[in-house]
Amino acid sequence: MKVEAAKITRESKSNLALAFISLGRERRRDITVFYAFCRVIDDIADATDLNVDEKRRRLVEWRRWLRISMPGEPELTRDVRGLMGKYSIAPEMLEEIIAGVEMDLDQSRYATFGELRVYCYRVASAVGLVSIEIFGYRNPSCKEYAIELGLALQMTNIIRDVGKDLRNGRIYLPQEDMARFDYSERELQDRQYNERFVRLMEFEAARARQFFARAAVLLPREDRQSMVAAEIMGSVYRGLLRRMELDRFRVFEKEYRLNKLEKAGRIAAKLLKSF
Repeated sequence: MKVEAAKITRESKSNLALAFISLGRERRRDITVFYAFCRVIDDIADATDLNVDEKRRRLVEWRRWLRISMPGEPELTRDVRGLMGKYSIAPEMLEEIIAGVEMDLDQSRYATFGELRVYCYRVASAVGLVSIEIFGYRNPSCKEYAIELGLALQMTNIIRDVGKDLRNGRIYLPQEDMARFDYSERELQDRQYNERFVRLMEFEAARARQFFARAAVLLPREDRQSMVAAEIMGSVYRGLLRRMELDRFRVFEKEYRLNKLEKAGRIAAKLLKSF
């Protein structure tokens, strides 16, 4: 396994990394390289020690590195280009992810879900579309599965991270949805937990569940085994969404996560089902 990519993945302690256990050695090594790329790109946008211009410069650098080798480039860039060649992944697919991260530099509010969906597609569905190339699939409709599952995962993230995103000056909840439930940005900034907020969160959770349901329908039968890693991710995030729903979305005061035993149970269930 490439040392730099493995280190980045290990230190992330992500749910995504947990899902890699279902893969064979070679695909696990390759998806780890891709995940490390996603992590590095995301960390650039979130870096508190960089100004916006420096963040843009670094993301532009990554765009160049996807296409050509340059002196002084990180080891990871060579690994990512090797991955692209091996699985015939066009640079535009990875540039879509960079474009999603760049949206965080320019935009901190979303008027409509239509606007937010573009963001979710870039930072999550595009990741899914690259991932299934590495997992290996036979039916082209698996791409639609990846898109819907990505939207479901990102909406769950948005619900979970409302408080955290506020601290970073970002609100991903669409303004049209907040208006629908008469919950103002001022109330959100003040972290007012009331019945209107709960109804707003229930609305967003129902949207996430719709994406999960569509993904389940779209997963081709012949690709169920190769998509076990993706299904593990879906199971963990559905559990996370359910926990928030049962607790009535106390996202201002809690950081929701499943414990190791709960995650292990979901991983085992998906592995057993695949065989």
